[in-house]
Amino acid sequence: MTIDWSWISGHTGDLASLTLNHLQAALSAVFFGLLISLPLAVLAHRVRPLRGFLLGVSNVLFTIPSIAVFVLLLPVSGLTRTTTVIGLTIYTIVVLLRNTVEGLDAVPTRAREAAVAMGTRPLRTLLTVELPLALPVIMAGVRIATVMSISLVSVATYIGDGGLGQLFTDGFQRNFPTPVVAGIVLTLLLALVADALLVTVQYVLTPWTRKQRHSAGGRA
Repeated sequence: MTIDWSWISGHTGDLASLTLNHLQAALSAVFFGLLISLPLAVLAHRVRPLRGFLLGVSNVLFTIPSIAVFVLLLPVSGLTRTTTVIGLTIYTIVVLLRNTVEGLDAVPTRAREAAVAMGTRPLRTLLTVELPLALPVIMAGVRIATVMSISLVSVATYIGDGGLGQLFTDGFQRNFPTPVVAGIVLTLLLALVADALLVTVQYVLTPWTRKQRHSAGGRA
């Protein structure tokens, strides 16, 4: 397989535009997924009878093929970016909901009891104690959801909006591998860079985890 480097150099503007378009769709889905999944996860954590129902519904949604989700949304939102973002958001909710519930479950009971003993209200306990301690698990979910969204954006090409996925369609239709290879490489780079940035954000937001590792290393 021969790569036409002149084609790449002659289409840098288009590649940059498609990459930005691809990233915007993926990040929008993760953002809306977080907005929806966080309150649902808190509800599932606090109201145990709802836990199985919410997680069960999210698991069922995850089994629906992505292309089918986009097709089902067409009568509602049409061939628009909205259809892409809604479809991707559904998949991010599945990952983020489960990870957030697991993160909240992992918060030590003593930490909650200490907050209650100090007279802290439930909402403040959630915001200042539970969510910060659950953050490492939540961020793991955000990383998975982000990489997954970046990979799934290309599927939206079938409804006319797929970011870098348009390169795959173009290459296959013309039997020209260069756009396909360029799309694959750029998608992988986007996923790697996004994951690295999220790891950095987690590192900054969870300084206590670094202290715990240092303490463990010192005892060893």
